[in-house]
Amino acid sequence: MTQDAKKTVLYNTHVALGAKMTPFAGYHMPLRYTSDKEEHNNVRQNVGMFDVSHMGEFFVKGKGALDLIQRISTNDATKLYDGKAQYSCLTNNHGGIIDDLIVYRLSEEEYMLVVNASNIEKDWNWIVKQNTFEAELSNESDNMSLLAIQGPNALKALQSLTNISLEKIAYYSFVKAKFAGVEDVIISATGYTGSGGVELYLPNRSAAHVWDSIMEAGEPFKLLPTGLAARDTLRLEMGFCLYGNDIDDFTSPLEGGLGWITKLNKNFVASDIIKAQKENGILRKLVAFEMLEKGIPRSGYEILNSEGEVIGKVTSGTMSPILNKGIGMGYVKIGFAKVDSELLIQVRNKQLKAKIVKPPFVKI
Repeated sequence: MTQDAKKTVLYNTHVALGAKMTPFAGYHMPLRYTSDKEEHNNVRQNVGMFDVSHMGEFFVKGKGALDLIQRISTNDATKLYDGKAQYSCLTNNHGGIIDDLIVYRLSEEEYMLVVNASNIEKDWNWIVKQNTFEAELSNESDNMSLLAIQGPNALKALQSLTNISLEKIAYYSFVKAKFAGVEDVIISATGYTGSGGVELYLPNRSAAHVWDSIMEAGEPFKLLPTGLAARDTLRLEMGFCLYGNDIDDFTSPLEGGLGWITKLNKNFVASDIIKAQKENGILRKLVAFEMLEKGIPRSGYEILNSEGEVIGKVTSGTMSPILNKGIGMGYVKIGFAKVDSELLIQVRNKQLKAKIVKPPFVKI
């Protein structure tokens, strides 16, 4: 394990729980505690808790806050109201994706941007550079912890720790409330698993106490600590993009299937380029596929047409613990991107049949 990687404040907690730690996005993170399959299935059936404190949190304040966010992000932040969150992405000057993120409106002149851990420095530098609106920026990534409690039993497992009715927090909405005795915890009905639940943003000093409180309160509901390996298979079953795999600086939102968060009726960085793509058509597209033959697609494997010609590449792939079959995502030439089209995946020395499907792979 790399010595210079950061540790979340819960590092010792994970080690004490027997987690296998791994370097990820510059941090020592828990890969698994028991088995990937057990943790995955437990989130789908009961409830799991993830330490995702490696994620980045930026605060944007002042009269120019909204104007800055509108300039850097593809979605329309004017649609937000206090207590509402929005999925969006940052584009570079060429129309590629700098990062995907969630924008939280705390008040009319204060927003929180939650970005991927591996992109914190890159995103921060980009946003600072674009800030011609005199918005007040602060990077609180090193001061905040983030816990994701996910699964059908998540709200029941947590309800005893707060007076707020968790069931009343609508999807992609949030409240600031007292939680496990800690004031002003952001309780957000968001997540990366598709199985429901919440994410909690809190100060580092309170993270161990809140983690332990949730472990105790969640025991009757079969709550288990859950690692990054299960987080990846859970998000892939839902067809959620992973930055650095499925989207990056060289993929446009339209190519990556993120047209739904790309509002071309407003001006943002490289919106003219993306408008031209919309009008002229894109040359490749991110598709979801499931294997028709036994085999596991992996990132980097070639995607072929029925004649054996290379038409694309796998960006994410795994064996779905729920479906018990190989699933994946990858870019293919636009002429081969239609749902129900059959493809071939080059798995080592075999060409295995697969079929394009509409995500999510697993219907919850």
